[in-house]
Amino acid sequence: MAGRATPSETATDEKDDFHYLRELVDALYHFRDHYFETHSVEEANRKQSDVAAEMGKTLSSLEEMEGSCTDKAVFLLLKGRTLNVGPEFSSQAEDALSRAVKLDPTLVEAWNQLGEVYWKKGDVSGARTCFSGAQNHCKNKVSLRNLSMVLRQIQTPNEDNSKNVFESVSKAKQAVQLDIADGTSWYILGNAYLSLFFSTGQDPKISQLAISAYAQAEKMDSTASSNPDLHLNRATLYKFEEQFAEALHGFSRAAALDPAWTEPPERERQLLDYLDRLTALISNKGKVKVKRLQSMLGSLRPTDLRACCDGQYQNSAGQRVKLDRQQLASLKAGVNTGGAVLGRVVFSITPEEKVPFTFGLVDTEGTCCAVMVYNMAESWGVLIGDSVAIPEPNVKLHNLTHKGKTYAFQSIRVYSPLMLIVNGKKQGPNCLASATVTYKPQSD
Repeated sequence: MAGRATPSETATDEKDDFHYLRELVDALYHFRDHYFETHSVEEANRKQSDVAAEMGKTLSSLEEMEGSCTDKAVFLLLKGRTLNVGPEFSSQAEDALSRAVKLDPTLVEAWNQLGEVYWKKGDVSGARTCFSGAQNHCKNKVSLRNLSMVLRQIQTPNEDNSKNVFESVSKAKQAVQLDIADGTSWYILGNAYLSLFFSTGQDPKISQLAISAYAQAEKMDSTASSNPDLHLNRATLYKFEEQFAEALHGFSRAAALDPAWTEPPERERQLLDYLDRLTALISNKGKVKVKRLQSMLGSLRPTDLRACCDGQYQNSAGQRVKLDRQQLASLKAGVNTGGAVLGRVVFSITPEEKVPFTFGLVDTEGTCCAVMVYNMAESWGVLIGDSVAIPEPNVKLHNLTHKGKTYAFQSIRVYSPLMLIVNGKKQGPNCLASATVTYKPQSD
């Protein structure tokens, strides 16, 4: 005759049940995160429906065993985590996780999951409270990187919000330090550096830190290369750095990985449209008629260069130097130290994202070059016919092919209008504004 189960046997059975259920939920997330290891990119439009189907199976298995689970808080955590696997807000997930933390306020994973639910709901304050609460119970990488994500979204009107961005970087660094092999933490650090880059003056060193962090994410985690947000965010940085081939590849890759997300293909289209218009205008010198162009160039005077060739120009090292006039065709890639170019504006275009303000410059030899100006006030610009002098021009030579179309042209990158002499005059501080970047990541 079989005897009753002992308390220790009951506890063991309970433990085994929870282990089995946790493995089911972990398998669901593995299916989602490693989807492209078993499916082609061409099947990307099926991913969300396939994940939803797997979620339904996992939820059924959980509910079948609900009656035998005595630790209701852990069961609700697993149920909430299952319901939270999709990209959209789930009120059912919010309900399950809210009940879980009420039953056991020490469940750090439940707090983190509830914070993610609030994030999807658009409740940034609620998300921050959850992640901070989880962190107070136990320092962990998930709470730290989620706090990094949330801090970047907190904007206080009429205040300098760069403090939040610096704190965001600090939280992301701490997450990486807790586990340097976690690709997700490296990805979040890359996003934090991206925000810091755009909010604090576009220091090239910070740009490289962001790119390096994204590279580490891909190195540490095979699923990172299948993250459309990573590709979009890095492409945003590449575009600003005028690495157009890399930017277009990133936008295209993000679009392929998530066909339902409209932003990546739109950003790709905008950049291609910009390059199409730019190269066409460079080739025909802004469609300025030959006689008018000859008249414009013939009226250029040495006085238009006086502000940078009179020995009063101050270089990046703080030294006052006299610059020598150069022709556009003689410029080398990189900063042309000791030189200055002078020409007339023959066209101007502004991308749909407003940055950079771009104009075509033609010198007395008839060479036309694109000039890309950053950090300009919205009201600033140059007109066709204006004379523009550029001291120590920073030249980029572009040659890229994307989807069968080739773009080859020369450009000069200008950090701010303050570096330009327009119609013989230096530009005042009222022409200056900081660049901003706008994008809406799906999950950061």
